[in-house]
Amino acid sequence: MRPPLSFPRRALDAHKNALGDVLVVAGSRGMAGAAFLAGRACLRTGAGLVTLACPESVQPILATKATCLMTRGLPETRSGSLAAAALEPLVQLAMGRTAIAIGPGLSQSSETPALVREFLARLADAPGGPRLVIDADALNALAGQDDLLARLSGRAVLTPHPGEFRRLAGDYDAERRGALLEEWVTRAGVATLLKGKNTLVVARGGDDSLLRYRNLTGNPGMATAGSGDVLTGVIAGLLAQGLAPFDAARLGAWLHGRAGDLVARRVGWAPLIATDLIDGLIEVIRGVEETK
Repeated sequence: MRPPLSFPRRALDAHKNALGDVLVVAGSRGMAGAAFLAGRACLRTGAGLVTLACPESVQPILATKATCLMTRGLPETRSGSLAAAALEPLVQLAMGRTAIAIGPGLSQSSETPALVREFLARLADAPGGPRLVIDADALNALAGQDDLLARLSGRAVLTPHPGEFRRLAGDYDAERRGALLEEWVTRAGVATLLKGKNTLVVARGGDDSLLRYRNLTGNPGMATAGSGDVLTGVIAGLLAQGLAPFDAARLGAWLHGRAGDLVARRVGWAPLIATDLIDGLIEVIRGVEETK
Protein backbone atom coordinates (compact mmCIF):
# COMPACT_ATOMS: atom_id res chain seq x y z
CA MET A 1 0.00 0.00 0.00
CA ARG A 2 1.48 3.31 -1.08
CA PRO A 3 1.11 6.65 0.73
CA PRO A 4 -0.93 9.50 -0.80
CA LEU A 5 2.26 11.46 -1.49
CA SER A 6 6.00 11.00 -1.13
CA PHE A 7 7.67 11.15 2.26
CA PRO A 8 9.94 14.23 2.55
CA ARG A 9 13.33 13.45 1.08
CA ARG A 10 16.39 14.18 3.21
CA ALA A 11 19.43 15.74 1.54
CA LEU A 12 22.73 13.92 1.85
CA ASP A 13 24.23 16.99 3.57
CA ALA A 14 21.24 17.48 5.89
CA HIS A 15 21.71 18.83 9.41
CA LYS A 16 19.22 19.08 12.25
CA ASN A 17 18.54 22.78 11.80
CA ALA A 18 17.48 22.16 8.20
CA LEU A 19 14.94 19.50 9.17
CA GLY A 20 12.59 21.61 11.24
CA ASP A 21 12.45 22.98 14.76
CA VAL A 22 9.21 22.07 16.55
CA LEU A 23 7.70 23.40 19.77
CA VAL A 24 5.21 21.01 21.39
CA VAL A 25 2.97 22.80 23.89
CA ALA A 26 1.48 19.98 25.89
CA GLY A 27 1.04 18.23 29.20
CA SER A 28 -0.25 18.98 32.68
CA ARG A 29 -0.02 17.29 36.05
CA GLY A 30 -1.10 13.69 35.54
CA MET A 31 -0.91 13.95 31.75
CA ALA A 32 2.80 14.15 31.06
CA GLY A 33 2.45 11.11 28.83
CA ALA A 34 0.53 13.07 26.19
CA ALA A 35 3.43 15.50 25.79
CA PHE A 36 5.94 12.65 25.65
CA LEU A 37 4.00 10.77 22.96
CA ALA A 38 3.54 13.83 20.74
CA GLY A 39 7.17 14.90 21.05
CA ARG A 40 8.64 11.45 20.46
CA ALA A 41 6.39 10.84 17.44
CA CYS A 42 7.51 14.18 16.03
CA LEU A 43 11.16 13.10 16.25
CA ARG A 44 10.40 9.67 14.78
CA THR A 45 8.80 11.39 11.80
CA GLY A 46 12.02 13.24 11.02
CA ALA A 47 11.94 16.64 12.71
CA GLY A 48 15.47 17.82 13.50
CA LEU A 49 14.76 19.49 16.84
CA VAL A 50 11.81 19.17 19.23
CA THR A 51 11.21 21.12 22.44
CA LEU A 52 8.44 20.29 24.91
CA ALA A 53 6.89 23.33 26.64
CA CYS A 54 5.00 22.18 29.72
CA PRO A 55 4.05 23.20 33.27
CA GLU A 56 7.10 23.54 35.50
CA SER A 57 6.16 20.62 37.77
CA VAL A 58 5.92 18.33 34.72
CA GLN A 59 9.29 19.36 33.26
CA PRO A 60 11.50 17.11 35.45
CA ILE A 61 9.38 14.10 34.51
CA LEU A 62 9.69 14.78 30.81
CA ALA A 63 13.37 15.66 31.00
CA THR A 64 14.00 12.22 32.49
CA LYS A 65 11.63 10.31 30.23
CA ALA A 66 12.33 12.03 26.92
CA THR A 67 16.10 12.03 26.57
CA CYS A 68 16.13 13.05 22.89
CA LEU A 69 13.84 16.04 23.48
CA MET A 70 14.52 19.43 25.00
CA THR A 71 12.15 20.59 27.72
CA ARG A 72 11.09 23.96 29.10
CA GLY A 73 9.05 24.38 32.28
CA LEU A 74 6.57 27.28 32.37
CA PRO A 75 4.45 28.95 35.06
CA GLU A 76 1.57 26.78 36.19
CA THR A 77 -1.68 26.94 38.13
CA ARG A 78 -2.23 25.20 41.45
CA SER A 79 -3.73 22.26 39.59
CA GLY A 80 -0.59 21.86 37.47
CA SER A 81 -1.74 23.24 34.12
CA LEU A 82 -0.26 26.17 32.20
CA ALA A 83 -1.04 29.52 33.82
CA ALA A 84 -1.73 32.92 32.26
CA ALA A 85 1.79 33.96 33.26
CA ALA A 86 3.15 31.40 30.77
CA LEU A 87 2.04 33.52 27.80
CA GLU A 88 5.11 35.72 27.28
CA PRO A 89 7.70 32.97 27.76
CA LEU A 90 5.65 30.75 25.48
CA VAL A 91 5.57 33.40 22.76
CA GLN A 92 9.34 33.80 23.08
CA LEU A 93 9.82 30.04 22.80
CA ALA A 94 7.69 30.01 19.64
CA MET A 95 9.77 32.59 17.80
CA GLY A 96 11.74 31.13 14.92
CA ARG A 97 10.17 27.67 15.11
CA THR A 98 9.22 25.85 11.94
CA ALA A 99 6.13 24.19 13.42
CA ILE A 100 4.13 24.11 16.63
CA ALA A 101 1.94 21.36 18.06
CA ILE A 102 -0.43 22.43 20.82
CA GLY A 103 -3.05 20.67 22.88
CA PRO A 104 -2.21 17.13 24.02
CA GLY A 105 -2.80 16.78 27.75
CA LEU A 106 -3.06 20.54 28.39
CA SER A 107 -6.33 20.20 30.34
CA GLN A 108 -9.17 22.72 30.42
CA SER A 109 -8.30 23.82 33.91
CA SER A 110 -8.55 27.40 35.13
CA GLU A 111 -6.37 29.76 33.08
CA THR A 112 -5.26 27.39 30.31
CA PRO A 113 -8.01 27.84 27.66
CA ALA A 114 -7.65 31.64 27.65
CA LEU A 115 -3.87 31.23 27.46
CA VAL A 116 -4.25 28.98 24.39
CA ARG A 117 -6.48 31.50 22.64
CA GLU A 118 -4.17 34.44 23.33
CA PHE A 119 -1.09 32.45 22.29
CA LEU A 120 -2.67 31.43 18.98
CA ALA A 121 -3.85 35.00 18.38
CA ARG A 122 -0.28 36.24 18.82
CA LEU A 123 0.95 33.62 16.35
CA ALA A 124 -1.78 34.53 13.87
CA ASP A 125 -0.53 38.12 13.87
CA ALA A 126 3.10 37.13 13.33
CA PRO A 127 4.02 37.38 9.62
CA GLY A 128 5.71 34.26 8.30
CA GLY A 129 4.99 32.44 11.54
CA PRO A 130 5.20 28.69 12.10
CA ARG A 131 2.71 26.13 10.84
CA LEU A 132 0.56 24.54 13.51
CA VAL A 133 -1.25 21.36 14.42
CA ILE A 134 -3.97 22.01 16.98
CA ASP A 135 -5.39 19.09 18.96
CA ALA A 136 -7.20 17.98 22.10
CA ASP A 137 -7.65 20.67 24.77
CA ALA A 138 -6.43 23.41 22.43
CA LEU A 139 -9.37 22.53 20.15
CA ASN A 140 -11.75 22.76 23.08
CA ALA A 141 -10.39 26.24 23.81
CA LEU A 142 -11.24 27.29 20.23
CA ALA A 143 -14.93 26.42 20.31
CA GLY A 144 -16.82 29.51 19.12
CA GLN A 145 -13.59 31.21 17.96
CA ASP A 146 -14.26 31.14 14.21
CA ASP A 147 -12.62 34.54 13.65
CA LEU A 148 -9.37 33.36 15.22
CA LEU A 149 -9.45 30.15 13.20
CA ALA A 150 -9.92 32.11 9.98
CA ARG A 151 -6.74 34.06 10.81
CA LEU A 152 -4.87 30.76 10.99
CA SER A 153 -6.17 29.56 7.63
CA GLY A 154 -3.42 28.19 5.41
CA ARG A 155 -1.06 27.62 8.35
CA ALA A 156 -2.88 25.21 10.64
CA VAL A 157 -4.32 21.71 10.84
CA LEU A 158 -7.08 20.87 13.31
CA THR A 159 -7.32 17.22 14.41
CA PRO A 160 -10.64 16.72 16.24
CA HIS A 161 -12.32 13.47 17.22
CA PRO A 162 -16.13 13.50 16.82
CA GLY A 163 -16.80 15.06 20.24
CA GLU A 164 -14.30 17.86 19.67
CA PHE A 165 -15.68 18.39 16.19
CA ARG A 166 -19.19 18.80 17.60
CA ARG A 167 -17.92 21.49 19.98
CA LEU A 168 -16.14 23.30 17.14
CA ALA A 169 -18.76 23.03 14.39
CA GLY A 170 -21.90 22.78 16.49
CA ASP A 171 -23.01 19.44 15.04
CA TYR A 172 -21.85 15.90 14.38
CA ASP A 173 -23.63 12.95 12.80
CA ALA A 174 -21.67 9.86 11.81
CA GLU A 175 -23.89 9.34 8.77
CA ARG A 176 -23.19 12.87 7.52
CA ARG A 177 -19.61 13.32 8.72
CA GLY A 178 -18.20 14.08 5.27
CA ALA A 179 -20.79 16.73 4.45
CA LEU A 180 -20.52 18.31 7.89
CA LEU A 181 -16.73 18.45 7.62
CA GLU A 182 -16.92 20.16 4.23
CA GLU A 183 -19.42 22.68 5.56
CA TRP A 184 -17.13 23.39 8.52
CA VAL A 185 -14.02 23.93 6.41
CA THR A 186 -15.94 26.15 4.00
CA ARG A 187 -17.01 28.26 6.97
CA ALA A 188 -13.83 28.27 9.08
CA GLY A 189 -11.26 28.06 6.28
CA VAL A 190 -8.78 25.91 8.18
CA ALA A 191 -7.60 22.41 7.20
CA THR A 192 -9.29 19.80 9.38
CA LEU A 193 -8.64 16.12 9.98
CA LEU A 194 -11.70 14.37 11.41
CA LYS A 195 -10.63 11.22 13.26
CA GLY A 196 -12.41 7.89 13.09
CA LYS A 197 -12.65 4.85 10.87
CA ASN A 198 -11.53 6.12 7.46
CA THR A 199 -10.26 9.43 8.81
CA LEU A 200 -11.24 12.37 6.60
CA VAL A 201 -9.12 15.41 5.73
CA VAL A 202 -10.58 18.51 4.08
CA ALA A 203 -8.90 21.84 3.31
CA ARG A 204 -9.41 24.82 1.05
CA GLY A 205 -7.46 24.89 -2.19
CA GLY A 206 -5.85 27.96 -3.68
CA ASP A 207 -8.98 28.81 -5.65
CA ASP A 208 -11.25 28.19 -2.62
CA SER A 209 -12.25 24.78 -3.96
CA LEU A 210 -12.12 21.96 -1.40
CA LEU A 211 -9.32 19.43 -1.20
CA ARG A 212 -10.47 16.04 0.13
CA TYR A 213 -8.76 12.89 1.36
CA ARG A 214 -10.18 9.68 2.87
CA ASN A 215 -7.65 7.54 4.72
CA LEU A 216 -7.87 3.75 4.45
CA THR A 217 -5.12 2.69 6.87
CA GLY A 218 -5.68 1.92 10.55
CA ASN A 219 -7.61 -0.58 12.67
CA PRO A 220 -9.68 -0.86 15.89
CA GLY A 221 -6.58 -1.59 17.96
CA MET A 222 -5.70 2.09 17.62
CA ALA A 223 -8.66 3.02 19.80
CA THR A 224 -6.35 3.44 22.77
CA ALA A 225 -5.27 6.32 25.00
CA GLY A 226 -2.51 8.40 23.44
CA SER A 227 -3.07 7.35 19.84
CA GLY A 228 -4.23 10.86 18.92
CA ASP A 229 -1.19 12.39 20.63
CA VAL A 230 1.05 10.30 18.38
CA LEU A 231 -0.85 11.53 15.30
CA THR A 232 -0.34 15.13 16.43
CA GLY A 233 3.40 14.56 16.65
CA VAL A 234 3.53 12.90 13.23
CA ILE A 235 1.74 15.80 11.55
CA ALA A 236 3.93 18.35 13.35
CA GLY A 237 7.04 16.54 12.14
CA LEU A 238 5.80 16.68 8.56
CA LEU A 239 4.88 20.35 8.83
CA ALA A 240 8.37 21.04 10.16
CA GLN A 241 9.89 19.42 7.08
CA GLY A 242 8.01 21.75 4.75
CA LEU A 243 4.74 20.04 3.92
CA ALA A 244 1.62 22.18 3.57
CA PRO A 245 -1.15 21.60 6.11
CA PHE A 246 -3.35 19.46 3.83
CA ASP A 247 -0.41 17.32 2.73
CA ALA A 248 0.93 16.92 6.27
CA ALA A 249 -2.51 15.89 7.50
CA ARG A 250 -3.18 13.28 4.81
CA LEU A 251 0.32 11.80 4.84
CA GLY A 252 0.29 11.88 8.65
CA ALA A 253 -3.03 10.00 8.78
CA TRP A 254 -1.67 7.38 6.38
CA LEU A 255 1.61 6.89 8.27
CA HIS A 256 -0.16 6.72 11.63
CA GLY A 257 -2.70 4.18 10.42
CA ARG A 258 -0.13 2.12 8.54
CA ALA A 259 2.05 1.94 11.67
CA GLY A 260 -0.98 0.68 13.56
CA ASP A 261 -1.66 -1.96 10.92
CA LEU A 262 1.90 -3.29 10.98
CA VAL A 263 1.99 -3.40 14.78
CA ALA A 264 -1.42 -5.11 14.96
CA ARG A 265 -0.11 -7.95 12.80
CA ARG A 266 2.41 -8.71 15.54
CA VAL A 267 0.52 -7.99 18.76
CA GLY A 268 -3.18 -8.01 17.81
CA TRP A 269 -5.76 -5.30 18.43
CA ALA A 270 -6.44 -5.47 22.17
CA PRO A 271 -2.79 -5.34 23.37
CA LEU A 272 -1.81 -2.44 21.09
CA ILE A 273 -0.80 0.73 22.96
CA ALA A 274 0.26 4.18 21.79
CA THR A 275 3.99 3.68 22.23
CA ASP A 276 3.72 0.71 19.85
CA LEU A 277 2.58 3.15 17.16
CA ILE A 278 5.75 5.20 17.54
CA ASP A 279 7.84 2.06 17.18
CA GLY A 280 5.74 1.14 14.14
CA LEU A 281 6.65 4.41 12.49
CA ILE A 282 10.21 3.15 12.11
CA GLU A 283 9.11 0.29 9.87
CA VAL A 284 6.60 2.38 7.93
CA ILE A 285 8.92 5.28 7.20
CA ARG A 286 11.79 2.97 6.35
CA GLY A 287 9.52 1.46 3.69
CA VAL A 288 8.60 4.75 2.02
CA GLU A 289 11.66 6.94 2.62
CA GLU A 290 13.91 7.66 -0.34
CA THR A 291 17.50 7.23 0.77
CA LYS A 292 19.39 7.48 -2.50
